[in-house]
Amino acid sequence: MFIEFLIPLVKYFTPLNVFNYLTFRSIYAALTTLLICFLFGGKIIEALKRLKVGQSIRSDGPASHLVKTGTPTMGGIFIIGAVVISMLFWGDLKSKMIWLALISLLAFGVIGFADDFLKVRRHNSAGLPAWGKLAGQFVAALAIVLYLYFSGGEEVTKLYIPFLKNPVIDLGYWWILFGVLLIMGESNAVNFSDGLDGLLAGLLIFVFITLAILTYISGRVDYSEYLGIPYIPGAGELTVLCLAIAGALVGFLWFNTHPAEVFCGDTGSLSLGGVVAVISLIIKKEILILIIGGVFVLEIASVIIQVIGYKLTKKRVFKMAPLHHHFELSGWAESKVVVRFWILAGLFAIVALSTLKIQ
Repeated sequence: MFIEFLIPLVKYFTPLNVFNYLTFRSIYAALTTLLICFLFGGKIIEALKRLKVGQSIRSDGPASHLVKTGTPTMGGIFIIGAVVISMLFWGDLKSKMIWLALISLLAFGVIGFADDFLKVRRHNSAGLPAWGKLAGQFVAALAIVLYLYFSGGEEVTKLYIPFLKNPVIDLGYWWILFGVLLIMGESNAVNFSDGLDGLLAGLLIFVFITLAILTYISGRVDYSEYLGIPYIPGAGELTVLCLAIAGALVGFLWFNTHPAEVFCGDTGSLSLGGVVAVISLIIKKEILILIIGGVFVLEIASVIIQVIGYKLTKKRVFKMAPLHHHFELSGWAESKVVVRFWILAGLFAIVALSTLKIQ
């Protein structure tokens, strides 16, 4: 919106041409969200405290977490709010991809907000029933995937595998089911990873910076052709959104680092997980996103293994699932678990980016 007023003025004042550059707008979108979080984060936390929007802690979790009871939650609100405001300034609102990603962010944010609201209202860790949360995610994911399917080109249903230049299969109609499952799975995997101070924000910073690189090169004919990846017209505009979210996460991490002053809540985790999957679908990195978000895959896999293992053997495979709690109960300090998981996230990001040239 902001740039639409400035661009026509370029002919009168040529330095304004800088707003035409995607890299410039992406950097300042990140700085804008960062600044918004720094300036208003403390005020929002105080407001959440006055409203008594406190986190309820699982009684079966690590005992060290009980002191966190009452810490303000729903911190995802100021992440989402900062991103939306930043995109009004720096995003090209004529881009359908931007609107789709923002709608995805808001749709899953609403589902997460409903879950957080019920937890706060009931003063326990039980929010929306599992079927209700999954139903909401399914409806939102289906609407997004159907839009992509009917508005996309012939590339939309093709599946690309890392290390291979050409698509391995055209899923056809089955891509709709695949896309829905990917969005729901990624959203829940990110949600499961939100359990320690600073853990989720740090992991997602790596993911969105990696996605910013991928959206930028996918939206350029020369770079995509050189690297042998699908060229997605207009995908470069998503770079602005990715870095805006990364900036907001850095700002949020300022308040969320141990000991946390605010938690992300499902409002943030479900929305951010959902938009990660949507962006991967748009730029045809559906499989690569499993490497980029490798820590999230490990987290949700640990939950699945724990449930199946217990049902089959009546014994726990891990001391507690998700995986980060297993290491806590194994004697690792919370900050050590967080930093080591961040290191893993960085390694996964490097491996994912390396696949662009190894194909």
